[in-house]
Amino acid sequence: MEHIKKHHMRSIFKSGHHITIEGPIPAEAISQLGFHPDLDAFRRPSEQQEALTEIADLPEGRIILAHENSIIIGYVTFHYADECERWSEGNMTDLIELGAIEVADEYRSLGIGREMLLTAFEGEQMERYIIFTTEYYWHWDLKGSGLSVWDYRKMMEKLMQTVDMTWYATDDPEICSHPANCLMVRIGSQVPLASEEQFDRVRFRYRFMY
Repeated sequence: MEHIKKHHMRSIFKSGHHITIEGPIPAEAISQLGFHPDLDAFRRPSEQQEALTEIADLPEGRIILAHENSIIIGYVTFHYADECERWSEGNMTDLIELGAIEVADEYRSLGIGREMLLTAFEGEQMERYIIFTTEYYWHWDLKGSGLSVWDYRKMMEKLMQTVDMTWYATDDPEICSHPANCLMVRIGSQVPLASEEQFDRVRFRYRFMY
């Protein structure tokens, strides 16, 4: 399927910061910006910036950035699921993973995550997709946030609900391995029923047990 990427931009002014949020961003633009050293939740900052440029180059890949003074201080990634994961088994061209969302420590609590998500879903360009995200407690910054695992889960659910993503049941072993883990999904208004049914089959590999 053709992946339409329509660029959107917004600015926010909070706590003395003038932050630009925009995307989808092309790979060359990502490589020309600096990268905040605190963006290290998944990889070392230099490696994470390289990963973002690689995702941006994918036909389906989308990167939404928050930056200030030419320094990336937050990002959201969208791409197909990894081939070794259950979510790729249905070979669905309209199933896209919200793979990661991260904001540098000093910019948290400014609502930047929410603004990046709103930018990603602005207009109708995501209405043709089922967007899903897998939330695993071991990726959460429990120490830095001071939140319990359940309060962090509530925070992430509230953030994803900004763009109408809701909790979905699944028998995926990784998600079921801890009760705080969850699958959140948004089904676009232009997604055909056949895709919804195929996604249900992917969510429940062992449906006969339920």
